Amino acid sequence: MADNKPLSAEKLALHVLDSLHEGCQVIGPDYTYLYVNEAAATQGRKAKAVLVGRTMMECYPGIEKTAMFATLKRCMEDRVHELFENEFTFPDGTQGWFELRLVPVPEGVCILSLDTTYSRRSAATLARTEEQLRQAQKMEAIGRLAGGVAHDFNNLLSVVLSYAGLLLSDMKPGEPTRADVEEIKLAGERASDLTRQLLAFSRQQTVEAKIIDLNEIITGMKKMMARLVGEDVEVRLACAKDLGKVKADPGQVEQVLMNLVVNARDAMPEGGKVTIESQNVELDADYAALHLGVTPGPHVMLAVSDTGIGMDKTTQQRIFEPFFTTKEKGKGTGLGLATVFGIARQNNGSVWVYSELGKGSTFKVYFPRTDAKQVKEAERPTLSTVRGTETVLLVEDEEQLRTVATDILKRHGYFVLSTQNGGEALLLCEKHRGPIHLLLTDVVMPLMSGSELAERLMPMRPEMKLLYTSGYTEDAIVHHRVLNSGISLLQKPITPDSLLRKVRETLDGTAGNLA
Repeated sequence: MADNKPLSAEKLALHVLDSLHEGCQVIGPDYTYLYVNEAAATQGRKAKAVLVGRTMMECYPGIEKTAMFATLKRCMEDRVHELFENEFTFPDGTQGWFELRLVPVPEGVCILSLDTTYSRRSAATLARTEEQLRQAQKMEAIGRLAGGVAHDFNNLLSVVLSYAGLLLSDMKPGEPTRADVEEIKLAGERASDLTRQLLAFSRQQTVEAKIIDLNEIITGMKKMMARLVGEDVEVRLACAKDLGKVKADPGQVEQVLMNLVVNARDAMPEGGKVTIESQNVELDADYAALHLGVTPGPHVMLAVSDTGIGMDKTTQQRIFEPFFTTKEKGKGTGLGLATVFGIARQNNGSVWVYSELGKGSTFKVYFPRTDAKQVKEAERPTLSTVRGTETVLLVEDEEQLRTVATDILKRHGYFVLSTQNGGEALLLCEKHRGPIHLLLTDVVMPLMSGSELAERLMPMRPEMKLLYTSGYTEDAIVHHRVLNSGISLLQKPITPDSLLRKVRETLDGTAGNLA
């Protein structure tokens, strides 16, 4: 038969106190634990039997040196109430946060405590995620601006480089003005490099992804990197055996490695050591939760470390912004690390950086690992085979670019039907009685895009091959900004050589087409 006798007031009070989620301790004048409820024992990670009857200094050595103990002492001596948040380090080194209310009582001081560790960590995680999101949104906005500028600039560069190339092809060696034209072409190529970096940052550059081995790229560039850093810098390779394959643009990966090595060299003006490392890694869900845009799973890491001057936290927050640089005026464009960031994201990867002032920096680029096999590439056509006699339907809304592209193709034997928009191209295609072997069209045009034009023309001309040109890529043509198999695309700015090669490759079937 159950005992239904009511509990005494003392037992009832103790029972209630032990049922609370809030910790309750009573500390005597000599700092002995007089009472500890279950919640307080759990918070302190020690059993009640271990605490009660012993001093705080015995149970937690060193506690008398803390700010919390100083506050407790003041409360004990001056009989004042205190409310504050305390950070506590446990004997195993872990930390916890507690909201403490100190109340003077006849026996000493009663400490009421709430464990705020979880909520504080959650708030810190939320703040970190919000900061990453703000940074990502800022980078996305800058990327859109950079991509738009690069797209428009590429059309102008296509005209400059194409006419410079045509002039040089007409000039004989030794002509007085040949050197001037070569300088124009060189300046155009340097400007083209800048636009490529802007497009890489904004993830609008065409990526011709292939299955590659990062170790092959690293070892293949070792001599070049040694020359690049100079005699005062040692280049050390630490390539993992049995490294997994990744699907990425090999040219872009080379660009990433080159930019990181140059950045490392510039961080070591007095010389030092650059370590280039490759490794198979597994990025887990915890890492992904702390790094916006990261997908958990198997990855291959490319890391570049230096023994240079390092960076403070403020600098680290801005290093991937285009045109941000800590170098002297004229010593850098501020696009190197922005390019690394953009290329990593465009190839479904991510970048992580760790740096301390005076202790150097480490940049780690993670690419998703793949089990797909490498495919041997087809040989590119030689300059002697880029001529042709086929009919090309050229659709380009920029008049200067349309004119120079027509001139280049005609000079090399092609018959060109030239028009400025999709509507005129449809009419021209209906009126032309002979075959049209190739549709060469810009991706982005007013009224009708290149892809819409292709969809309407291909049923009329099923034998016609398709080649797109673009200063940046569109999802309608390039899914997630990676060149799909079956689509041939010529990246602007175009030059006579790049145009003729790509036209020939497409016509010969060594480049993909939509048909």
